[in-house]
Parts: sequence; structure tokens; C-alpha cells
Amino acid sequence: MGEDKDLSEEAFKYIVRIAGTDVDGSLKTAWGLAEIKGIGVNLAYALCRILGIDPEKRIGFLTDAEVRKIEEALKDLSAYGLPEWVLNRRKDYVSGRNMHLIGAELIFYVKQDIEREKRIKSYRGIRHALGLKVRGQRTRTTGRLGITVGVRKKRR
Repeated sequence: MGEDKDLSEEAFKYIVRIAGTDVDGSLKTAWGLAEIKGIGVNLAYALCRILGIDPEKRIGFLTDAEVRKIEEALKDLSAYGLPEWVLNRRKDYVSGRNMHLIGAELIFYVKQDIEREKRIKSYRGIRHALGLKVRGQRTRTTGRLGITVGVRKKRR
């Protein structure tokens, strides 16, 4: 009985490295994959179903082969029959391809997009350059920088 417990403890990894991200081994597979930037819970569940991995299994108990299978799938999600609306970069600006970016690559592409917007001086680019809100939020009372707290009305 004690030997079985020792074997299970050896098989459990407290930190698993997947796609350049350290993931807590105590998380369930789907939620652990969602810790990787660019992967949400729904995509993680879909990926687990496609690869035949139990999404309720703890990441620390995944075998090296299963981790390798996940990493290979993350390199090219469109090859696994996922619909294109699941991907986070459809019709890439430069290549025109549908891609799914994760981790540092996602951060790089987002910065590149913002720089392009600034360079062509679009409305969004100007808002980014000025450090203002970009997506139409109100700016009258929120998003203030510095020590400004409130505005006093003029006395009549």
C-alpha cells in the first residue's frame, strides 16, 4: 500500500512547463492550460477533448508524452480541426493567415499592431500615443492620472 503512494508522489510534478510557461501542477488540466497567455478555459477544454486528455485530471499527473502532445497542438491549432473563430488572430495583417498566438509571441504581435496604428496616425493610434482610453469608454470622470480626485463646481 505504501509503495503505491510513493509511486504516485513521484509521478506528480508540482510545476509543469508548457509552451514556455510554468503551470501549477495542482490545477486541473483545462484550468492549468488557461494559465498560459492566449489560451482561455473554453479553448483549453476543446484542446483536451481533441487530444483525448481528461480535462479534470491534475496537470501534475500528466505524462511527458501528453505534455509534448499539448505543446505540438498549440503550435498549430488549425491543423486539429478547430473552427477558425476559436483562433485569436484571424487574417493576420502581414501574412493573411489564420493563426493562434500564445505567450511572448502574442505580446509581440499586439505591440506591433499598436505601433502600426500610431505610425499611420489612426484615431486609435492617436489615443494610444496620448495615453487615453481607446475603446470608447468615458473619460470625464475615470482614467485620470496624478493627484486629481474631484472637480468642484463654480460658485454662483
